[in-house]
Amino acid sequence: MKIYTKTGDKGQTSLYGGTKVPKNHLRIEAYGTVDELNAYLGLLRSQVRVNSIENQIHIIQNSLFNLGAELATPIDKFYLENGNPRLSNLISEEKIKLLENWIDEIDAGLPILQNFILPAGSEEISSAHICRTVCRRAERIVVALNEYEEIREICIRYLNRLSDYFFILARHIAKIEGKDEIKWNANE
Repeated sequence: MKIYTKTGDKGQTSLYGGTKVPKNHLRIEAYGTVDELNAYLGLLRSQVRVNSIENQIHIIQNSLFNLGAELATPIDKFYLENGNPRLSNLISEEKIKLLENWIDEIDAGLPILQNFILPAGSEEISSAHICRTVCRRAERIVVALNEYEEIREICIRYLNRLSDYFFILARHIAKIEGKDEIKWNANE
């Protein structure tokens, strides 16, 4: 099978279930941004040297792929005739709880944050902040999409919690690397 199909040459693409939409449709923007986040997360994963973090990132990457599949599925195609979801591995409360557990574990070992910090310090720290900001953008797009088409609310909560994870992860990486967090100074 060839990688190119030529079916999108006129600016249209198909969602999961066959519905055709323009490539600038909010749904395409939503799962495309989740895909972008996953690519940046792959970069971060290649940079970290801590197995526990790499394992967490691996789990998140799989979850993001599942989220992208869900976002690529219109609600009218979401359920099969028997009432079961078309997709088998959806974003769940357990996935959000897992993120919260990781956040709490990491945060317990960090100094109390008393200032805003700049996204800098090393490639790894900056990559975690890039993941955080792309995640926030994905969240905003999914919220916008939800105004027009029904999206499971848990998808928005997952992205919200995930961006929190990336913020804490950036701080954790700074601690592991022995880097001082660079405080924002409004007077500079």
